[in-house]
Amino acid sequence: MTPAPALLPSSLPELEQLADLASRAGAHAELHTLAWVESKADSFPVQVLRLGSRATDAPALGLFGGVHGVERIGTQVVLAYLHSLVESLRWSSLAHELLERVSLVFMPIVNPVGLVRATRANGNGVDLMRNSPVEACGPVTWPLGGQRLTRHLPWYRGQAMEPEARALCAAVERYLMGRPFSLALDCHSGYGRQDRIWFPFAGNREPPPNLAAITALRALFLTSYPNHNYYAIEPQWLHYMTHGDLWDHLTLQARHRPGVFIPFTLEMGSWLWVRKNPLQLLHFTGLFNPVKPHRHQRVLRRHLILIDFLMRATEGYRLWLPPRQQAEQLRQEAMALWFNK
Repeated sequence: MTPAPALLPSSLPELEQLADLASRAGAHAELHTLAWVESKADSFPVQVLRLGSRATDAPALGLFGGVHGVERIGTQVVLAYLHSLVESLRWSSLAHELLERVSLVFMPIVNPVGLVRATRANGNGVDLMRNSPVEACGPVTWPLGGQRLTRHLPWYRGQAMEPEARALCAAVERYLMGRPFSLALDCHSGYGRQDRIWFPFAGNREPPPNLAAITALRALFLTSYPNHNYYAIEPQWLHYMTHGDLWDHLTLQARHRPGVFIPFTLEMGSWLWVRKNPLQLLHFTGLFNPVKPHRHQRVLRRHLILIDFLMRATEGYRLWLPPRQQAEQLRQEAMALWFNK
């Protein structure tokens, strides 16, 4: 934990909402500040909220948002789920039982200065999703794939890892890695016409570790929720490749730790909202967030089923994680589906 400076955060309601939810969760919650970042006269904390089991061998689920400040809807999706979970503790014994068996990590405001400024980058002009030391192993479109020329152009990688990126990595390494099973979901929005769930890698076309488990989890979701088949679940490089992806970096780090670690990125298709309300293109934030109140509520509802599924899949991983013989078959299916091998 980092001690608070004299300046206190202001003008960021999501931080206040996170603190309020931590307070309402009572003894179930631990809210830690991992770093402080500055914007003009204010300083803002980069915080992680822990709920559930403190046992080091408990399976864990991490939910992340706000890596790109302009994509505020990602933060709000994570907070909406956290709100529902905290409320359920008042009336659901099942919620209490789940928290006894699963460790939960919430980091909905990774880039608080970006949220305040409504910018993709952090306060130093760095795109945090291009900020890890990983170099792509294939053709990368410049500057989309990350550039180190200047922060005045988009997708600037920076020269070293920023405090927000280090905080996210520290939370993952401390609270998710090394457990028998853990999942992460990082919530973003983009230009697509479809909601997508990406898994590593973004910087090369090789199959990631735990490909069989990813394939089994995909089949489990599509079978359990056949009416929620609007997600395309696929490796990120199918769309574009980048340098410095944080989840590529963490996936490579996890190879040296015991257990199964699977990170996903939820890329909400913002053109689903824009095509129904083209006027929101007049504002930069309208490219990435639903503007009409009823569409905003619909998006917050839309992904609760997915997150609830990931929670229950984490708790019950022993029931569906494929044994070695089945894993090889699933891996071959995945290679044929995505890697043409």
